[in-house]
Amino acid sequence: MIDMAKLFAMRGCKSTLIASPHDEPTFLKSIAKPQDLGFDIDVITVALPLKDVGLPEDCDNPSKITTAEMFKQFLTAVMMLDGQLELLIEKLAPDCLISDMFLPWTTEIAVKCGIPRLIFRGTSAFSLACAECLTLYEPHKKVLCDSEPFVIPNFPGEITLSRMHLLDWVREENKFTEFFTKVRESEKRSFGVIVNSFYRLKPAYVEHYSTFLGKKILEIEDKAHRGNQASIDQRDCLKWLDSKQPNSVIYICFGSLANFNAAHLHEIAVGLETSGQQFIWVVKKDPSGWAPQVLILNHEAIVGFVMHCGWNSILEAVMAGVPLVTWPVAGEQFYNEKLVNQVLKIGINIGVKQWVNLFGDSLKRERVEEAVKRVLVGEEAAEMRRRTKALAEMARGAVEEGGSSWSDLGALLQELRLQNY
Repeated sequence: MIDMAKLFAMRGCKSTLIASPHDEPTFLKSIAKPQDLGFDIDVITVALPLKDVGLPEDCDNPSKITTAEMFKQFLTAVMMLDGQLELLIEKLAPDCLISDMFLPWTTEIAVKCGIPRLIFRGTSAFSLACAECLTLYEPHKKVLCDSEPFVIPNFPGEITLSRMHLLDWVREENKFTEFFTKVRESEKRSFGVIVNSFYRLKPAYVEHYSTFLGKKILEIEDKAHRGNQASIDQRDCLKWLDSKQPNSVIYICFGSLANFNAAHLHEIAVGLETSGQQFIWVVKKDPSGWAPQVLILNHEAIVGFVMHCGWNSILEAVMAGVPLVTWPVAGEQFYNEKLVNQVLKIGINIGVKQWVNLFGDSLKRERVEEAVKRVLVGEEAAEMRRRTKALAEMARGAVEEGGSSWSDLGALLQELRLQNY
C-alpha cells in the first residue's frame, strides 16, 4: 500500500495512507524521502477498538495474532472502523478509495460517500483466477479422496491440484467461508482490482480473471526496499556476500508468518549442511525479526531462493533474477507454486504435498539437500537462471515510462477522472 501511495503521488495525486498506531512509524519512515522530494503524501492513524472484541491492545501487531479465533476477532475490530473511515472520507474528500481485500465492508462506505473503491489483492492474478474456478466449478468435490489429482476446469495450462493443496475454507465450509464470500461479492461490485505484478508475467491468467470479474485488472509493480528495519546489520550481511563468488550462495526464508518446530528446523539444517553449499538462512528469533531480503536477493552471489511461495517474495525474486525452490505452507501458496514451477518454469518444488496452515509440513533432510543442489548446479539450474533473468528484464521494462505497469497506472488515473459518481 505504501508503494502504491508513492506511485500515485509521483503522478501528481495527493495520497493519504491510513495506518494503525503500531504501523505509523514504519509508514512515516517509508514516505519520508518522497515527502522531502515534494510529493503530496501523508499518513493518518486510526485506533483499532481491540478491547471491544476481547483482544489485548498490542494485537494491532499482526505477529501477536496466533490463532484463527484471534484473527476473526481482529477482523471484527477492523470492521468497527467504518465510522472513522466515513468521517475521514467526508473530511478529505478523496476521488477514490483503495483498500485491501480483507476490508469488504469498505465497498459500502465508498458507495455511500459517492466514490469508487479499488481493491488491492496481495497475490497474483494466476492464483485469483485459480480460486475463482475452484469456487465456480468445485472440481475438488468430484474426486474420491484428498490425494486424488484433478485438473482445474476452464483454466489455461492444464493445471492439476488435489484437495490437500486447497485452503481449508475452500475444501469445506467453516467459520471463514462466509467472510470470503463477502470478499468475492464486494470485489464484483468494486470499480476494479489492483495486483502487484506486471502484465507479461502471466498475460493469459490476467485476461482470464478479468473475464470473471467483468472489469479491468490493473497490474502496478514497484521495486522498493520494502519491509521493516532489518534485524541484522545490512552492511555485515552484504560484506559477507561480497566475499563469495557469483551464483554460489543459497538464500532461505519462509516469510513473516510461517513457523517450523525444532524437528523441522533440524531437518532443514542437516539438509543444508549435507548439501555442502553456502547459504543465508533467516530463522525467526522473535515476532519482530526482519531480513533485508531485497538487498540479499539482488546480490550477485545469490543463486537460488528456498521460500514459501508468498507473492511478495516471488516478485522480489523475479525482479532480482533468482530461481526458486518452492515450499508452500499456507494460503494460496500452492497455487503460486504451480505458477512458478509449471507455467514460468523458474523453480523446483521441494515436495510438500499438503496445506498445513502456517506451521510447516514434515520433510526429510534428503529433499532439502537434493533441491538445493538442483537449483545450484547443472543445466536445469542454468536454464532456470536464464528464464528468471529474462523475466527480470521484462519487469524492469514494465515500470519504465511506456511500460505496461506504467501505462496501466496512467489509464487508471484517466478513468477515475472521467467517473461521475
